[in-house]
Amino acid sequence: MVSWIISRLVVIVFGTLYPAYSSYKAVKSRDLKEYVKWMMYWIIFALFSTVEVFTDMFLCWLPFYYELKIAFIVWLLSPYTKGSSVLYRKFVHPTLSSKEKDVDEYIGQTKDKICDTLVHFGRKGLNVAATAAVMAATKGQGVLSDKLRSFSMQDLSAYQSDPAHADPATAAPAQQRTKSMMRSKSESYNRGERT
Repeated sequence: MVSWIISRLVVIVFGTLYPAYSSYKAVKSRDLKEYVKWMMYWIIFALFSTVEVFTDMFLCWLPFYYELKIAFIVWLLSPYTKGSSVLYRKFVHPTLSSKEKDVDEYIGQTKDKICDTLVHFGRKGLNVAATAAVMAATKGQGVLSDKLRSFSMQDLSAYQSDPAHADPATAAPAQQRTKSMMRSKSESYNRGERT
């Protein structure tokens, strides 16, 4: 447990924070040699961090595993060994140069698939939201129909002759007149007569 804590601290302080500050200084000073040195370091460190996820799961039981990780970080950073530069120049650069076209093509295809998937799930999400809104509206239809009217001609006529807006004694005959008038207009329209 102590070895794990020490290795985590070394990776954070010496593997991340110190190189980050040194990279800042290289960018600020615009020293191309330092800039290239730290770019090579970050490429190697990114690969190390990716591999470390899996090795921590499967190899942590090995004796001196965490001590080896500490030694590797020190080796990468040492100005005497120039570990990150050695690894980059001997292995990473030649490998990436030969596979660059394939990697770029794969990244492009992956971006397209991710975009298509996001659009697909976005549409599904909108459909689910619209369905939920329609379901909520239909469940509360009685309440909504009292509050919201379509205001077609028939609704307006019925609204004007609504018992709430008219004298109760004259409301029923007015509704009957409106309905019969609407029926006769509808029948004459259907026969082709326009009044």
